[in-house]
Amino acid sequence: MNVKSKSTVLLWMLYDFFALTVSLVLSVLIAVNFHASGWNAIMKNLSIFSYMVFSAVVPNILFLYFTKRYKVIWKYASPVDYCIVALAPIFSSVLLVMLGLLFYLKGMHHMHLPKNIYIINLILSEAAICFPRAFFRIYNKLYDRKDSYAAEKNKNVMIVGAGEAAQILITDIATNKHFSNSRVVCAIDDDETKTGKFINGVRIAGTRHDIVTCAKRYDIDTIIFAIPSMSKNERREILEICSQTGCQLKTMPSIEDSVNNGGKNSITNVKIEDLLERMPIELDMKEKMSYVTGKIVMVTGGGGSIGSELCRQIVKYDPKLLIIFDVYENNAYDIQNELRATNPEANVLALIGSVRDSKRMESIFSKYRPEIVYHAAAHKHVPLMEDSPNEAIKNNVFGTYKTAEMADKYGTKRFVLISTDKAVNPTNVMGASKRMCEMIVQSFSRKSKTEFVAVRFGNVLGSNGSVIPLFKKQIEQGGPVKVTHPDIIRYFMTIPEAVSLVLTAGAMAKGGEIFVLDMGKPVKILDLAKNMIRLTGHKVNEDIMIEFTGLRPGEKLYEELLMGEEGLQNTENDLIHVGKPIEFDETWFAERLENLKSVMYDDSVDIRSLIHEIVPTYRMPQ
Repeated sequence: MNVKSKSTVLLWMLYDFFALTVSLVLSVLIAVNFHASGWNAIMKNLSIFSYMVFSAVVPNILFLYFTKRYKVIWKYASPVDYCIVALAPIFSSVLLVMLGLLFYLKGMHHMHLPKNIYIINLILSEAAICFPRAFFRIYNKLYDRKDSYAAEKNKNVMIVGAGEAAQILITDIATNKHFSNSRVVCAIDDDETKTGKFINGVRIAGTRHDIVTCAKRYDIDTIIFAIPSMSKNERREILEICSQTGCQLKTMPSIEDSVNNGGKNSITNVKIEDLLERMPIELDMKEKMSYVTGKIVMVTGGGGSIGSELCRQIVKYDPKLLIIFDVYENNAYDIQNELRATNPEANVLALIGSVRDSKRMESIFSKYRPEIVYHAAAHKHVPLMEDSPNEAIKNNVFGTYKTAEMADKYGTKRFVLISTDKAVNPTNVMGASKRMCEMIVQSFSRKSKTEFVAVRFGNVLGSNGSVIPLFKKQIEQGGPVKVTHPDIIRYFMTIPEAVSLVLTAGAMAKGGEIFVLDMGKPVKILDLAKNMIRLTGHKVNEDIMIEFTGLRPGEKLYEELLMGEEGLQNTENDLIHVGKPIEFDETWFAERLENLKSVMYDDSVDIRSLIHEIVPTYRMPQ
């Protein structure tokens, strides 16, 4: 205990001694109706007053000391603290009565006290020690609220859930200064027997079907979802209803998330992932990932959105060495430091370079001999690649070719290409370049001992350059949120889901496959934009406008996951399918790649016609 804490304890003890002694004196005066004769009769014998002090004052202080109430910070005291403090006068009053009875039984009538003094002293003692502590708490609460009112208006809060989690949350909002400008005005629970009842003084106003109505009736600003044990599917359904209110949505973490987060139960904003019209993909990775344990693993583009998540998940399964390879040193540096901090025993190495550099790739493969390669390095921004098609070919196509060539030459066991749904019937250079990458992988798989596979998936929520961060930025700036077309749709998955698919594909690889994830229903981008606006508590086309800008060059209204010729085969995992490889002339393909290679450094050449020759399904812009 520091000096300041000791001083605080001593001050409280001195106050209690003084206040309880004064209470005792007042008790005597009140008991004798303030008659001097009665006072003199009691006080003429100092031994009477002494035993009163030691039975009514000292036990109070000792009780509070040994129950550690002098160490309580009363600004943040709990109801339990006040209950224990209130027990102290009761405890000392019992002792006072017992001593008075003992003196009476022994015939010590000169030590006898008026009967009403016991109850009077109890009341005054309770007030003396409880009131200042309660006043201190209330004063600080009002002071904090005064500051918050000056900064921001009071917010009405609705709690979804009326269980134990909601009870804790309501108490926390009422006592925590971080919620000092918030007031819980109603709760919602699907148990109809609770409707009309109260939880911690808050009325349970109805079920999920009443959320929109109650939000208007109670002028709700914020809705907090407080049912940690609810299934993700039901959670999504209720959050979808909440999103229609225009209120800001927050949530308590699920039990699983809370455990994974070290038991922290902080309130967070609802993520757009919670409103996706499909169940999140969950794969059992522990058994599958044994194939990376003790292996040298290399991730190209390891500093990017997908690459860095690959590294995070791979490092958990004890690879012999994890090589993070990226052309951008800041990203590689960040993920290397993160992994070394979270997995200090892991052997992690960040190497800088480009997959377009043949000598650099040769040097790395010859020195480290990676056994498993995840190839995530690529240019992926559709509009940018439309303006720089030659760069897409250099990086995506020939970067993949050189990496695959080194994997084949130096005996890599498995090579996993990160592909995209934009490779199917591509309308843009980026998609066509990724289709050629798939063809390269299929070509190598037919002649190499290395197991070459590709993994094709849709858009990734929250990845660099994706629509989610873009919409967030536009909302923060006050709009407008720019959507290219009202009917445009996309398949979505989270970054961890996408990476789980890639890792599972690596475990299932036999060579030449294109793995495809069953991603459920596609999401309408317009609906995504509206939900993101609502999640922030704004009204669509009132607070934040939506603006349609028209399809960008090379952009489709919808993406496909398979080409018609590929078909679809099931795997042992219901969520993962395999596209049947499309047959093509490998000699002819190699010749066309040489043609591309010879002209791609000349920006004056229209490379699109050569791309269309290799990928006939590529629809060139008119």
